[in-house]
Amino acid sequence: MSNPDLTLALSLADLADSLSLPRFQAADLKVDAKPDLSPVTDADLEVEQRLREVLQRERPEDALLGEEYGADREAEDGRRWIIDPIDGTKNFVRGTPVWATLIALYDGRSPLLGVVSAPALGRRWYAVRGAGAWVLSPAVHEDARRLSVSAVRSLEDASLSYSSLTGWAKLGIREQFIGLTDAVWRTRAYGDFWSYMLLAEGAVDLAAEPELALHDMAAVVPIITEAGGRFTDLSGADGPWGANGLASNGLLHEAALEALR
Repeated sequence: MSNPDLTLALSLADLADSLSLPRFQAADLKVDAKPDLSPVTDADLEVEQRLREVLQRERPEDALLGEEYGADREAEDGRRWIIDPIDGTKNFVRGTPVWATLIALYDGRSPLLGVVSAPALGRRWYAVRGAGAWVLSPAVHEDARRLSVSAVRSLEDASLSYSSLTGWAKLGIREQFIGLTDAVWRTRAYGDFWSYMLLAEGAVDLAAEPELALHDMAAVVPIITEAGGRFTDLSGADGPWGANGLASNGLLHEAALEALR
């Protein structure tokens, strides 16, 4: 797949992996608390800083938004890179290998590409608009495999992944979410980016989170949609522009939205 932006995004993922993986389970890992009391590590900061340096050199005309250092300029329209240096920082801090660097490129509100790189899992997912979604294991140099969501059509046959129950109570729909878990065949709390990547692979049929930011969602949306799925907020608006997310294989989306209303 010849695409200069994808080539750059994958090289950014290589750089991120080379910085983050050596810090995973490091005895001298530095952990601080952000104003919202969520953790941030020296790895989060270094990864984002280094990726920003590359993008500012290679794509100086593009805007940039990162979780840790914010936006470099106002950008409602035009091309914008969106970065989460380590999605799953709490896992990273506790030694759980479910964390990843998320890299997205949007043109206005339209996704151009997404890359999710999880080096501790040995997996990387990516998608380019109109060219499908793919997964590979960089460490073993395997060929990329094209992704497709499942064909499950009923909630009673569906597998649902989520992160926690806490945020659903804050939204006032904890009971509705529990009702959805009762309605499906199986639930697992894979959490964070991994729920969505498993959905894109067809291993999970639904994934939902009650509290999300743009940097959490931007990279996963093109991967899900290029795999044939759908991503909306809980009101049913497509894309990563709300404060929460529901992803599905498309066939189950309306039934899941209705269950959560």
